[in-house]
Amino acid sequence: MDVLTPQQRRRCMQSNKSKGTKPELVLARLLWSCGIRYRKHPKNIIGKPDFCIKKYRLAIFVDGEFWHGRNWESKKKTLKGNREFWIAKIERNIDRDRKVTQTLQAAGWAVFRFWESDIYRHPGICLRQVLEYMCQYMHLDIPQYLPSDFYQEEHLAADPATEYGKET
Repeated sequence: MDVLTPQQRRRCMQSNKSKGTKPELVLARLLWSCGIRYRKHPKNIIGKPDFCIKKYRLAIFVDGEFWHGRNWESKKKTLKGNREFWIAKIERNIDRDRKVTQTLQAAGWAVFRFWESDIYRHPGICLRQVLEYMCQYMHLDIPQYLPSDFYQEEHLAADPATEYGKET
């Protein structure tokens, strides 16, 4: 049973944005401060990535945990209201994300998908992965002036060993 009235629920759901979210703005500021220029939500790139750097053939997506199914198998069990709708919706989102990633990679693009909480908790790691890719693309050495937060061994995005939507 929903604790909100239908009007309250509608207003609550309408306030969920797909563009200009807080984690997106955080990553945008990080990229811009490093001198990385990008396009936001380009219509001519499949999947309309949150950030696109055509020069490096790089597409960056900022995914929300709920909407894109982080730890989906365990979260699916905890859903209480309107289970059939939410399970179908989020599994469609996971499927769509996987297809978009595969299509872009087949076209020669590098795809980074960052979870919103990773951008908040480990912004340096996210930024470092983008910078490392750009340096490798241009056959340059990786810069040594990155803050120590950037040097953690943990990998958050673009890890081919883990399938999208599944956590290790």
